[in-house]
Amino acid sequence: MKVKNIDDLKAVKEKYYPLIKQRLGHRNGLGLTQILVCSGTACTSSESGVVRQELERELVSRNLKDTVRVIQTGCFGFCQHGPIVMVHPGEIFYCRVKPGDAGELVEAHLVNGKLVDRLLNRDDITGETALSIKDIHFFEAQKRIVLQNCGVINPEQIEEYIARDGYFTLADVILNKQPGEIIDMISKSGLRGRGGAGFPTGKKWEMTAAQDVNPKYVVCNADEGDPGAFMDRSILEGDPHRVLEAMAIAAYCIGSSQGYIYIRAEYPIAVDRLEIAINQAREMGLLGPRLFGSDFDFDIGLRFGAGAFVCGEETALLHSVMGQRGEPRPRPPYPAQEGLWGKPTLINNVETYANIPAILQEGWEWYQGQGTATSKGTKVFSLAGKINNTGLIEVPMGTTLRTIIFDIGGGISGGRQFKAVQTGGPSGGCIPEKFLDLPIDYESLKEIGSIMGSGGMIVMSEDNCMVDLARFYLEFAQDESCGRCTPCRVGTKRLLEILKRITEGQGEMEDLELLEELAFDIRDASLCGLGQTAPNPVISTLRYFREEYLAHIRDKACPAGVCKALLHYTVDEQKCIACGLCAKTCAVGAISGAPKQPYRIDPQKCVKCAACVAKCPKKAIARGVGKEVAVNEQAGIFTGAGGQENRAAL
Repeated sequence: MKVKNIDDLKAVKEKYYPLIKQRLGHRNGLGLTQILVCSGTACTSSESGVVRQELERELVSRNLKDTVRVIQTGCFGFCQHGPIVMVHPGEIFYCRVKPGDAGELVEAHLVNGKLVDRLLNRDDITGETALSIKDIHFFEAQKRIVLQNCGVINPEQIEEYIARDGYFTLADVILNKQPGEIIDMISKSGLRGRGGAGFPTGKKWEMTAAQDVNPKYVVCNADEGDPGAFMDRSILEGDPHRVLEAMAIAAYCIGSSQGYIYIRAEYPIAVDRLEIAINQAREMGLLGPRLFGSDFDFDIGLRFGAGAFVCGEETALLHSVMGQRGEPRPRPPYPAQEGLWGKPTLINNVETYANIPAILQEGWEWYQGQGTATSKGTKVFSLAGKINNTGLIEVPMGTTLRTIIFDIGGGISGGRQFKAVQTGGPSGGCIPEKFLDLPIDYESLKEIGSIMGSGGMIVMSEDNCMVDLARFYLEFAQDESCGRCTPCRVGTKRLLEILKRITEGQGEMEDLELLEELAFDIRDASLCGLGQTAPNPVISTLRYFREEYLAHIRDKACPAGVCKALLHYTVDEQKCIACGLCAKTCAVGAISGAPKQPYRIDPQKCVKCAACVAKCPKKAIARGVGKEVAVNEQAGIFTGAGGQENRAAL
């Protein structure tokens, strides 16, 4: 069906809205049961696709196909507990559903009207069982604006997006609004770019629209390269039409007829859904020539990235879109002035575009009422690391780290102690415990030495070494440097060399001063934002965890027991029963012994893989974190040089 006017959109909505209405917790009058199965990357990797197939097979075998529908949806966000299956009516939320559970679920729930208790969610802290998604603590402190359709609609069916008022905003903009009027609304809303820098979105649109040059281009940055970040991917997997509609609105405002989505090829599900969405929009007349009978033409193409982190920087991304080497260039001129093929180009990331329909539907006043004084709206974060509830969340700007980590995230996994949280990916900083009650917004994070970034949030516990963490991020930044400017190309390599020396027990006290001096030089002299922020992990860990650097340098000890060069293993002769299992499992022959005699570990041969620790039935092998080791078996604590304590992972 071709959508030629607003009445055609209304007809589609009227037909499909009853299905959506039931998923929102209301009666639909159709007498249907709907089973929603998460088909985001996390659940798909846990065989949610097979779960969906098995459910459909069970329905056919029981002649329930006419009254029950199985529907794939985007990510619910509760990734730690996937695959997720939700049954309507009732919004019954089943977790960790395996293909083998399909028969029991259909028989018990659909045939006999009984819940499958073992698949219901149980709170990790209280132990309480949640029947409905509304009862799950993980979702209570969240506010879904960008993610409002994820987990609700089938992302591969454009009619369901329309049933959620999709493309109505685009129609209203084209038929009833002037470009300047829309840009003014975006500016007044206070929306800032969600790609990391937080530049005012309305100002960027205004700058591009003001250029009296044609053609112009609209670009969506979906090159999400931060380790542990999956916000943009999940939005595109669960609600791709939202981004297409927003790009069309942006194109109308700046006077463009062509858009591009730059997405990394490592996102196969997101790529497939974008291709499906673009083709569906074209077939319906929502992309292409003369949208809604107007003179406005707009189409979208896909461009694929090969995984280069630097292509997240907008000028490097534009070079890559044009088929050139992805490396940044000096600014000005800005992309709004000279972008693709030297023409004015508007570039925003996925989450920024995903906010646009909500702002125009609800009004800029409504959006401005969300968040803090300088950071409006909500922010989508991906929670990863040492946390009980890893997954995707959306919270109002100004929400505290404590709320995110200990309320929504369920606290630190394994009963460990919280140590730090890394925000902003490799370009961000490590935030210690004393800032847990800090409201998250652009300014507050910058003030303590971190950044918002695109929204990656990695939680660390007591058994994370902050020096090793800084080394890891520097290794990533150095490897991903495009090499164009000397401060980044050479500076990050020198930083990495110093950090490696420290983690290998070869650091000197002078290295701390050199680290700081070099880090600030790289920050001030690098060409692009990625080089300028690459030293942030070093700067922040030196600022808040300096004692760990001192332990590595002065005491030659890693308090967290992570840095292998500073560890050593010994056999407690009083506990050793001479079973020989440790020697058999040692791949390098570092352990020797004789019958009925305690075994010994040769420190020169030992590669510190800890295989022997895992194999020993009597826990007789101790891991030391410094030059000397004292074993307290009952407390499970090993005290090394400098009085540092470390809980051994025995």
